[in-house]
Parts: sequence; structure tokens; C-alpha cells
Amino acid sequence: MRDPFPIPPIPALSKAVQPWADYFELPTLPLHIHEVVLMAAFYHVIASVVSPVLSSRLFPTHYAALSRSRKLNWDVHVVSLVQSTTINTLALWVMFVDDERKNMDWQERIWGYTGAAAMIQALAAGYFLWDFIMTASHVHIFGLGMLAHAISALLVYFIGFRPFVNYYSCNFILWELSSPFLNIHWFFDKLGMTGSRAQLYNGLILIFTFFSCRLVWGTYQSFLVARDLWTGLYSVPTVLATLAPEHALSTTLPSQYAHTMQYVSETTGVPLWLAAVYTGSNITLNSLNFYWFFKMIDAVRKRFDPKEKEAHAAENATEDKAVTTGAQPGSTELRIRPRRRTLLDGEEEDEPPPI
Repeated sequence: MRDPFPIPPIPALSKAVQPWADYFELPTLPLHIHEVVLMAAFYHVIASVVSPVLSSRLFPTHYAALSRSRKLNWDVHVVSLVQSTTINTLALWVMFVDDERKNMDWQERIWGYTGAAAMIQALAAGYFLWDFIMTASHVHIFGLGMLAHAISALLVYFIGFRPFVNYYSCNFILWELSSPFLNIHWFFDKLGMTGSRAQLYNGLILIFTFFSCRLVWGTYQSFLVARDLWTGLYSVPTVLATLAPEHALSTTLPSQYAHTMQYVSETTGVPLWLAAVYTGSNITLNSLNFYWFFKMIDAVRKRFDPKEKEAHAAENATEDKAVTTGAQPGSTELRIRPRRRTLLDGEEEDEPPPI
């Protein structure tokens, strides 16, 4: 299936990135670099312009009361909500309509290419590029866990421009099916709806989608891609470009190979370093999913435990106020400054991270 992105490749941009694509052996990158850049710019505009303007008008009291860092956090959640909703819809559409992708065998799942699946990969890479820049620039706000997530995801999706496991770009992006509910849960807290019935229903959907899409579906897809990589690690693709002349006439190949395997050459394979980088990034992302799942359950539980709910409400009421040490004027009460949060903490302890 051809790339359905409405804007064709930008020649100047493709030409500018071509030397890098040649150096890092990413032949399909020039075809999709405009999608990566445009989506990264799109999310930057949402975070820096659209979210502040709309949030100030829709929630003037709540948004104006936030500190600068918490406004940034709010804007990042807005971007995450827009991105996850959009990419999930497009990925599911591609999975249903791209017949070439549906009929891929194990070779095509590793080395194959379709324009539609590559578009999903490019749109995701654009988001993770923006996410990496944002997280690295404000690591004191988002924490090292989110930075590791951004780096791993960016590596996985840029490696796909070899092309490499292009087939799995749609499968793995479906991890994001839980993200809209995660962001809605976060906004309920900020809008004073902690412990509400709406948050309860959303929280149940959040736990179900996170568990089913990230832990069950995600782990299963990780097993499938590891199985394909293991097969490809000790194999070379069987296409006309790799066949000896005496075998070319007697070998029958699927007709769609002419398009899906067009970037395969006699040097194509699965280098050990590539399998290690991809598998390492995949393990990192899966480990974070399991860690965040238990953290998320604890966060949701606290919203509906009476004692925890009161403590959370009190914390939200004072979260943006300065706290000093020593005795306050006119008072004998000694106030103690809370423990300073570290880079490992990232967000509040009782809030799931923006994924």
C-alpha cells in the first residue's frame, strides 16, 4: 500500500537528509523525513501555542493557578492525548486496509516495506523526536524513566527506516491505546475531580486497556518479533537480488515481493548489533510498562481510599505554595521542608507518568 500521507516528500528536505540516510543505512528515511519533521513541529505548536491558549480559555482558574513547570506538564499531557488518539486511529486503519501488510511472511515482517506502515512509523518517530527533546530539556520535571522511554522508542522507530521490522510499527504503537485514558485520569485530578465517579469509570478502563494492550498484547508482540529476529539472525532474505543465477528461474516468489522487498539487496541481513539494540530497547520499554502498571494501580487506588483521598486533596491544595523551614513569624510551629525530589522521581509519586 502506498504512503497515504496527504503531503508528498519535500525534495529539499529529502536531499538534505540523504547523506545521513546513506551513512546509517536508512534508505526509506528520505521518503518519510518530511512526516517526521512535520509531526514534531505539529506537536511543538500544540504544546507551546494551542494548549496554553485553549487551556486558559476552557479552564481559566485551574490553568492560571499552575506553576510554570506544572503548566509545561499540563501542555505535555495535552500533546500526549492528541498524539495517542490520532496514532491509534491511523494504525488500526492501516492494519485493516493494507493488504500487503496483512499477507506478509516472516521475511517481509523483518525486511519488508509498505508505504502505509512506514507512515505510521514516521508519525510515531516524529512524536518521539519531540518527546525526546522535551524530556531531555526538562529531565528535572519528567525524570530519567521518561527519558529512557523516549530514547528507546526513538531508536526503535528510526531503526525501522532500514527498513527493519516495518511490519511491527503498527502493532507496537497500539500500546498507546491506554494513553488517552491515562491523560484523562491525570486531567481529572487537576480539575478537582479526584475520586469522582467519572474518574472511577475512567480508571477501570485505564487499567483494563493498559493491562491488555501493553502487558498482554505488547509482551506477545515482543515474543513474535524476537522469534522473527532469531530466525533472521542466521538467514539471508530469499529474493531475486540474493539468488544465484542458476536458481533465479526455478524459484517462485510471492508477487508482492516486487514492492514489499524492493529495498533488500545481497548485503541485507540482521546484524548482531542491530538485533541487540532493538531487543534491548524493547526490553526497556516492556520493563517500564510493568513498572508503570503497578505504579498506576497504586495511583488509582489512592484516589478512592478515604484517607489517601484526603491526603491527596490536601497536597493538591498546597502543591504550588512555597514551604519554608524554621518557625513562622507569630507562630511556635516548626515546619519542615519535604524531601527534595530527584531525577529518578520525575512526576508526583502518586501520579502515573505521561506516556
